[in-house]
Amino acid sequence: MVLARFLPRDEQFFGLFAEAAANALETARLLAEVVAHGPDTERTVRRLRDLEHHGDEISHRIFSALNSTFVTPLDRDDIRDLTTALDDFVDDLEEAGKRLWLYRLGAPTEAASLFARILVEQAQTIARAIPELERASNRADALRAAVLELHRAENEADDALTTVLAGLYDGVEAVPDLIHALRWGELYQLLEDATDRAEDVADTLEGILLKYA
Repeated sequence: MVLARFLPRDEQFFGLFAEAAANALETARLLAEVVAHGPDTERTVRRLRDLEHHGDEISHRIFSALNSTFVTPLDRDDIRDLTTALDDFVDDLEEAGKRLWLYRLGAPTEAASLFARILVEQAQTIARAIPELERASNRADALRAAVLELHRAENEADDALTTVLAGLYDGVEAVPDLIHALRWGELYQLLEDATDRAEDVADTLEGILLKYA
């Protein structure tokens, strides 16, 4: 592999990562619309599905490029891990939006709005951080700041989930109210899971930083 150091590296991966991050940000913003507007969002949910499919297409392009590229700008495992983390983040965002629409839960709760805000902030952080990968050795501080912000946001989501689940069944006496509470509890868990997927992106970026910065 000594020869590989002298061969040109295929830099297309950075552009594809940036495209995937931009797609994730658009998905998070649309999810926030679903949360804000309740059941009257079928068109928005269809758009979420389209974005999830677009994310799959980007992942496929990255993996195809990986299979046909001799010298990559990052370790192959890092490229795979980052691609998977970004794709999983979009998958969870789309699933939460779809479930919210299917359940017709009505007006957003304060907790749901909080999760939506956290997810948009995480997606914005990812969209800012990913382009810095191309110059990681010179912009390590920016990437480290993004990693810390993604971890902080996930911790905020953890605390929010603990708080909302603790009082989820307060005052529930009738079966319809119990079903409603159960569905909200499922939604809160899905939303918090999505923040975990954003933290997976942070973990991958942190690993890349340790190697290249």
